[in-house]
Amino acid sequence: MRQDNRLSRVLHALLHLDGMDAPATSAQIAQMLQTNAAVVRRTMSGLRDAGIVASTKGHGGGWSLAKPLDQITLLVIYEALGSPQLFAIGNDADDPTCLLAKSAYAATNAALAAARRQFEMSLHGITVAQLAEGWRNDMANCDTASRGAPQGGS
Repeated sequence: MRQDNRLSRVLHALLHLDGMDAPATSAQIAQMLQTNAAVVRRTMSGLRDAGIVASTKGHGGGWSLAKPLDQITLLVIYEALGSPQLFAIGNDADDPTCLLAKSAYAATNAALAAARRQFEMSLHGITVAQLAEGWRNDMANCDTASRGAPQGGS
């Protein structure tokens, strides 16, 4: 099964958008994410429909945040992406006739549903602003470490 990496890529793009002074074109975002502009437009349009980003046309146009990062949870983004399937695990038939298969499928489906609920609860408790805080803290720690590191060779 092919991995769906849109959630992490969108988060990456939103963090960049937060630090930009002007809207970013689809081409600029595509370059950041190492993809093509058509993929960016298709993905970002779902975020626009969910009220996460805004788009402006014409010269100087592009994508920008429609609300502050502290008002955007990871769950809202995940849902705007269509709530992609989490696992490659599944059943080989939708409605088996064998009672043993029905029992096995019910147990598997219950476990997958519980995992999905837990995943979504985790996403609901995290805002994109919290990701930015973590990044800023990491950068500050890197800057502090590099300033205190000895200079030159041995």
